[in-house]
Amino acid sequence: MAKHTGRHVAKRASWLSGTAVFLVVALSGFLLSTNVRINRTVVVSSDTADLVEQRVKQVDQLNDDVARLSSQIDTLNKTLTNSSDTTTGGENAGSGTMLSAVHGPGVTVTLNDSPLWENMVDNSGSTANINDYVIHQEDIESVMNALWAGGAESMMIQDQRVLFNSAVICQGNVLLLQGRKYSPPYTISAIGPADGMLEALEDSSAMKIFKEYVSAFGIGYKVETKDDLQFPETAALLQSLQYSSVDETAQEADAQ
Repeated sequence: MAKHTGRHVAKRASWLSGTAVFLVVALSGFLLSTNVRINRTVVVSSDTADLVEQRVKQVDQLNDDVARLSSQIDTLNKTLTNSSDTTTGGENAGSGTMLSAVHGPGVTVTLNDSPLWENMVDNSGSTANINDYVIHQEDIESVMNALWAGGAESMMIQDQRVLFNSAVICQGNVLLLQGRKYSPPYTISAIGPADGMLEALEDSSAMKIFKEYVSAFGIGYKVETKDDLQFPETAALLQSLQYSSVDETAQEADAQ
């Protein structure tokens, strides 16, 4: 009786062992086939520059689509409404989705990294104060703020119109603007009273600090007046911002 039980247990253990091996092999095959399918459909890249380049191309395509569709919408709006009521200028898109092309006298400011940084590179290929020799996000913003303060009516950075939601972002040694990537030199153009904008560039406290770096580290800074800057039309994306104002009548009544 004992021998019979031993053989029964051995057969049962052998059956369980075979089943376990089968399950392991089946699971391994499933994981292998899944991995092959994923590798066929997904391209994995560790190169950040390539990934950024892919995203930039996608953004360019989407921007082109937005501009094309916005132009169609704007055309339909003008067809359905009185053109005299929808015609606007400057940075106001009115009831449309496109900012119209504008032109006029103005100022251009060009910023560039200093060529002197190459002389500061040590044997390891780096320099401790490289940031002193390159253009930063705050430098571009300082120029923009001064131009707006000087009466700029419309502005462009590189080949893009500045919108109310435009954001200048520095990523490494490149500038990202509305999904597009730019390398120096950077050109900021503004249509408006040239004298007022030139004066604002001189009076701005931020620009005074920037000019100290221009003198000390050789950063590129060039200001030019232009007789006729031309900005192309562009998709406004959203309606122009509306601002509240103080009720002067109520204010006078409160003062009395």
